[in-house]
Amino acid sequence: MAPSWMQLLIVLIVALLLFGGRGRISSIMGDMAKGVRSFRKGLNDDEEDDTEKKKNLEDDKMVNVTPEKEKSKTSS
Repeated sequence: MAPSWMQLLIVLIVALLLFGGRGRISSIMGDMAKGVRSFRKGLNDDEEDDTEKKKNLEDDKMVNVTPEKEKSKTSS
């Protein structure tokens, strides 16, 4: 049973990836690591933005409801 052209093509692609150039695999893995790192950074930025928005909303919701009469009593 002879290998088909598809099997030979796959072997050729794997051989090119492994031996095709200097540092080819390490450069591919480096690019993959950069992608994962930027993905994680993006996730953390979204969480920080959400916490800042919640904090700002809580600060905006605070309203001074002390009546004017009581304000004058506490100040004197």
